[in-house]
Amino acid sequence: MRILALIGKRLIWFVPTAAGLIAVVFFISRVIPSDPAALLAGETASREAIEALRSKLGLDRPLLVQLFDYYRHLLNGDLGTSLFTTRPVSEDLLARLPATIELTLAAMLIAIIVGIPLGVVSATRRNSLLDHGVRVATVAGLAMASFWLALILQLVFAMDLGWLPLQGRITGFPPPAVTGFMTLDALIAGRFDRFGSAIAHLLLPAVTLAVPALATVVRFTRAGVLDTLEKPFVTYQDAIGIPRALIVWKYVLRNALTSTITQIGLLFGILLAGAVVIETVFQWPGIGTYAFEAILQSDYAAVMGFTVYAGGIFMIANLLVDIAHASIDPRGSHA
Repeated sequence: MRILALIGKRLIWFVPTAAGLIAVVFFISRVIPSDPAALLAGETASREAIEALRSKLGLDRPLLVQLFDYYRHLLNGDLGTSLFTTRPVSEDLLARLPATIELTLAAMLIAIIVGIPLGVVSATRRNSLLDHGVRVATVAGLAMASFWLALILQLVFAMDLGWLPLQGRITGFPPPAVTGFMTLDALIAGRFDRFGSAIAHLLLPAVTLAVPALATVVRFTRAGVLDTLEKPFVTYQDAIGIPRALIVWKYVLRNALTSTITQIGLLFGILLAGAVVIETVFQWPGIGTYAFEAILQSDYAAVMGFTVYAGGIFMIANLLVDIAHASIDPRGSHA
């Protein structure tokens, strides 16, 4: 019942949060000095033709009227039609969403698998050379610009060494689409050559996207382990002769991961936003690339559709983190 109450409490806040997010992005997108009607009409279009098209698209109405119309259509499940693909925005996003989710999950997997053990080792060897090296590396990882790192990795591993592909999701024909995840679809089809190609294409963008998340996971895990090591139960377990490694990896880590898990949920949303840059550099055909192209073309419907999807995924991720947090540490739940 406590978990259900927590879910209900979070769901109540989803509606005003989503409405506020949509309103902010809506007004910001209208501030951009660009006229989608003029872009759509073409350079040779007359002023009268542009005005007629603007009226047809509803862009000549007051902004508040346009916003409330968008809310009304959204409640009916209508995200509008892209001005430049001429397809429903929901169809465009659904077609591209698996690519972004696959990239984001791969980045999170790298951050978790590498970051948590590294944070534990750093904490258990506090103030050692390894600890200092890890701390310097995490600061560098947080300070490093993702687009710069992406270009460096492309230059070294794709262009100079030729070990990994430069761009795209796969070489040659993709496997039959079942889940939309290229790696899983290749395994389902039994095409291990396609699977290897998909992994090779995924590696560079996933590592680039994972670096800041990895640094954050390491820092929070280290801080949590250091704090937990000072607890009385650790001293007691040491005194009765339980092996130190068992104490750290079974008992200390479980108590130390609450703040790390919370950060992982926040990082998922941050990585989703960061995917816009990474997908553009690596020509990864996800919703990040779609959003980037929509911004350049002042495709308002596509920009707003991306906002709705990204906001929804971020909220769901945070809800799952709250549930995990409450399960691991019931005292931390205030639902």
